[in-house]
Amino acid sequence: MQAPESPSSRRTAQGAGWGCREPGTFVELMPGTPPRFTWLRPSVLWASRNDVIAKWFGDPSDDVRRRWVAALREGDADPLRVVDRSEPEFSFLVVGDTGEGDKSQYAVVPGLLNIGAGTDFMVISSDVIYPTGSVNDYPDKFFRPYQGYPAPIYAIPGNHDWYDGLGGFMRVFFGLADQPEPSPWRGPFGRLARLLWRRPDRPDLAALDEARKMRSAPGQQADQPAPYWALDFPALRVVGIDTGIVGGIDREQAEWLRGVSAGPKPKLLITGKPIYVDGRHSPGPIEGGGTVDEIVRDPANHYVAAIGGDIHNYQRYPVQVDDRVIQYLVSGGGGAFMHATHTIPRQTLVDEGAFKCYPLRGDSLSFYSRLYGRRLRLRRLFELSPEEASAAIARRLDMEPTRQDREPVRPSLRARAVAVMLGVPRRHRTRRLRFPVRKVFQRFRSEAADWDTPPFFKSFLRLDVAGDRLRIRCFAATGCREHELEPPLEDDISISLAATAS
Repeated sequence: MQAPESPSSRRTAQGAGWGCREPGTFVELMPGTPPRFTWLRPSVLWASRNDVIAKWFGDPSDDVRRRWVAALREGDADPLRVVDRSEPEFSFLVVGDTGEGDKSQYAVVPGLLNIGAGTDFMVISSDVIYPTGSVNDYPDKFFRPYQGYPAPIYAIPGNHDWYDGLGGFMRVFFGLADQPEPSPWRGPFGRLARLLWRRPDRPDLAALDEARKMRSAPGQQADQPAPYWALDFPALRVVGIDTGIVGGIDREQAEWLRGVSAGPKPKLLITGKPIYVDGRHSPGPIEGGGTVDEIVRDPANHYVAAIGGDIHNYQRYPVQVDDRVIQYLVSGGGGAFMHATHTIPRQTLVDEGAFKCYPLRGDSLSFYSRLYGRRLRLRRLFELSPEEASAAIARRLDMEPTRQDREPVRPSLRARAVAVMLGVPRRHRTRRLRFPVRKVFQRFRSEAADWDTPPFFKSFLRLDVAGDRLRIRCFAATGCREHELEPPLEDDISISLAATAS
């Protein structure tokens, strides 16, 4: 008999991890003396500078990706092949933005292993390794945490994996060692871009060989052909794309994507950058014109859902496209610092009642109020209880509190002021003068939210295909011991595949 699931954050504050009675067993999985990862360290921000360089001077990912695929072509297998799988019914995990290597990553592992028991494979949907995708970070940020997962792991590189030119990713997943150099930047600032561009770390091959032993069983080996790939099952085709640093794909990958997307079989897209996120539509540019979402929306391609990483929380947008609904999801809560959800405006792209996020906006605001109260040593000013924060959110967005396990509270003037300071939008936003310090303040707000005590508000997905249905469930990872065996279920979707293919 299956044990009852833990109450979710939508039902109780305890389900969100507030009042955690005992930290989880995940600390036993960690290295003996794990370094404390923080984004506030200047050396970490400097090591991640390729993101800024790519946005200012041009992203070399498209060109380098083509060269990586060309190097894979020199091997025996076709790197652009579709991997045929014969299982009529199957299940798999999706976990995004995993590799910080600290408590927030390892806190996800026990629940993931319990919920993932019997799954056929796992997909890391973005940012396998932080902060720079270094090959030397794979032992403690990939091999060690997932050594207990008995099935293959496929991966989609994220922008951080590209900060070393994808060298660590390609060495670990494909055994390629020769690093393509990015094409020279042109123009008057090209020399500056080349000077600032971060080069890959020198690999510690002995440490990497030793780490590979943690996932050396035959059943753990994936047959991933390239940084982008497709797994073809009888009932569903799972397609993964590589969106580089700034979120686009190159012409060759786009041509491949159009080819594997054609036909009546239902399809699911997994992408390094989400298409709908934070109340915005980001369709994903294609080199030379067009967008990824145009391919997803094309009725001839029969996509039922698109899952993206990069943003470190869970969001779901059921978007009406002609006569069907496509589920657009964000699944980036696999281990990195938590991106706020309380800054997400009341929805206009979809119905607010159909929109889902984890953590709830009120829990996110309470989390950040405590964080800033602690960091600024102004706890009496900033800190809001989950109930106060939920009430302040409801007032700002003109809606009922999502969790109503207690009597509703009226937000105090202090709670309303904290909500404004920490970025909660109004339902009807108007253009007005804003202090410049607010933009600077918010730039590092989420990066500063890297703490090592529960609740962590992490999450992962389990997907099951049985008969003509695809079921997608989002489970929470709070870091609390009581939630490791029975992770709270935060969202549950059932999609008909038969209707899509007809």
